[in-house]
Amino acid sequence: MATIRIPPVLRAAVGGEKELSASGSSVGEILRSVAEAHPDTQSQLFSADGGLNRYVNVYLNDEDVRVLDGLDTNVGEGDTLVILPAMAGGAHPAS
Repeated sequence: MATIRIPPVLRAAVGGEKELSASGSSVGEILRSVAEAHPDTQSQLFSADGGLNRYVNVYLNDEDVRVLDGLDTNVGEGDTLVILPAMAGGAHPAS
């Protein structure tokens, strides 16, 4: 089983958990398992076409899955996925 680290903004959707465990042989299988168990995460993780939502970054053992094989990236026992929603914002310039 892989470990999935859940960011604070998604924890309410997964019952407050900081980490989940899920089985699957690819990033997509694991994330779909999370979305199936916690439906409120579906739109956060996946776009309407079933791809990875462009506003979320997923790392497999500290490597961005987009530079690997995306949702088809293989995941082994003991691997860790980290979900990081993209953040925007910053300070306004002083007037």
